Amino acid sequence: MAARKVVIANAGGFWGDDPGVGKRQVEGGPIDYLVMDYLAEVTMAILQKQRQRKPEGGFADDFLVQLRKVLPSCMERGIKIVTNAGGVNPMACRAAVEELARQQGVADQLNVGVIMGDDIYGDLDAILEGGETLANMDTGGPLCDIRNRVLSANVYVGAAPVAKALEMGANVVIAGRVTDTALTLGPMMHEFGWREDEWDRLAAGIVAGHIIECGAQASGGNFTDWRSVPSFANLGYPLIEAYPDGTFVVTKHPGTGGVVNTHTVGEQLLYEMGTPSYVAPDCVAHFDSLVLEQEGPDRVRVSAVRGDPAPEKLKVSVSFAHGYRIFGRILVSGPESLAKAEKVVEIFWNMVGGRDLYEEAVTQFIGWNASHPPLSEHEPSEVLVQVGARDSDKEKLDTRFGPFVVAGLLGSVPGITPAADQGRPRASDVVGYWPALISRDRVRISVRVGDTEEPVSSAAPSETVSAAFTPVRLESVVPSAGRQVTVPLGRLCLARSGDKGNTANVGVIARTIGVYGWMVENLTTDFVKHYFRELCEGTVERYELPNLLSVNFLLHEALGGGGTLSVRFDAQGKTYAQFLLAAHVTVDEQILKGVEA
Repeated sequence: MAARKVVIANAGGFWGDDPGVGKRQVEGGPIDYLVMDYLAEVTMAILQKQRQRKPEGGFADDFLVQLRKVLPSCMERGIKIVTNAGGVNPMACRAAVEELARQQGVADQLNVGVIMGDDIYGDLDAILEGGETLANMDTGGPLCDIRNRVLSANVYVGAAPVAKALEMGANVVIAGRVTDTALTLGPMMHEFGWREDEWDRLAAGIVAGHIIECGAQASGGNFTDWRSVPSFANLGYPLIEAYPDGTFVVTKHPGTGGVVNTHTVGEQLLYEMGTPSYVAPDCVAHFDSLVLEQEGPDRVRVSAVRGDPAPEKLKVSVSFAHGYRIFGRILVSGPESLAKAEKVVEIFWNMVGGRDLYEEAVTQFIGWNASHPPLSEHEPSEVLVQVGARDSDKEKLDTRFGPFVVAGLLGSVPGITPAADQGRPRASDVVGYWPALISRDRVRISVRVGDTEEPVSSAAPSETVSAAFTPVRLESVVPSAGRQVTVPLGRLCLARSGDKGNTANVGVIARTIGVYGWMVENLTTDFVKHYFRELCEGTVERYELPNLLSVNFLLHEALGGGGTLSVRFDAQGKTYAQFLLAAHVTVDEQILKGVEA
């Protein structure tokens, strides 16, 4: 019999998140599932290197830190655990979990399910010889161009194997590169008996997974209106109360810090979003269809999610060696800090052969312009000068650049010092990201529970098409009183930003329907391109989501190559939303009515 309600608790949004949140989620109130997300593109390359050095490595061992605190309680309470901590070695992760269960006296209650087949690193040559080019989705170049530098290759797998593992009796499910959303959708498919072609319901599960995949970002973390968050202590991580019809409530445990409202949930929906049609292995979820309603304190109901058939191919995340990078930092203080910082930089680059000697060279003043252009004309009392370079020649970076970060200190300006813990900088590996597509029939996924292993088809279900829907259209009349006032954009809107490779996204939410009408007319791609002219080298796209009173901007070529290889301080666009909200705009004073910020 299908469940009537399932409570899914997030216990981490990245490898390195709060190690105590799992215990808080388990002890804070009734839950059915504990889900933990550990993987990112660069993580897979790190784990592959770990496994090459140590055969029993290659998984996110932070998972064991969390599990040590909650495994007996979960076994006692019947709470099931789903994670992608398996990385590139999920079987080794299973062995470590089983050993922990023996140590804690719950081995007889444990039943681990392992999802395998996403790691295609060892099969790459056969796949390429079979006619798959694995062309870069951004550049169109074939993978053979960088084949000798590939470090990892993993297919993004959907939720069906997670549901299968639970069906086979697993109470701990360990996966490698399943999608972040699959960790939440899988339990919903299993508990409610959803078919793999029920597009609207699957889309609802994808939206639920996207909302909680980044942990506290949905419950007050990184929130534009951070001053309205009652407390950041004992921060409540998000819960999903899911129902068989695809509706769900986003909430958190009572008595915890943070806040859950339509704006915290809306910001997270826009985080790292591309077009409003969110493509996952399971289906396409339309973010411009859903409805958010504040049901009560710290309770947001999500409904009306629409979905379309699953995509023809699956996405592959390939990482590859892409040279080296190095950084050095010097603090410059006192009167005329900016002028002195400029002189320090001039002296340094002269000593190391000039910027042109390196494939990429960057200077940033942390505290002034490291993540975006200055917001003030007032000179800071001190800045931290950061110099960085990227190059294919490691020896050049280590011998021409590294030794001179501090070598010129005594022959430079007054009031400067290196960081107390900074030794001579050394070059480190740079990992490039190569997104590609692969035919589903080339992917072999299986699930192992105990000694039983069963295949899971990677084929897309028959294309039963959902009923067509028309995205919401709003008739918004922009108020007009005639008197113009200039205000920061943050007075009118909220925003959140993130990254997809070398593209930054900035999702902007209007505080009122009147502001939304103004925003659609005035917050244009030209405005955003000009405002980010020092950061964005490519084009800017805009997508409207009237149902969320939002627009989403995609800033192409805006991250210095992307988080895995950029030498910028903010390589993932985390600060871009706040920078945009600092822009001053001129509006009719009537538009400010109803704006609470």
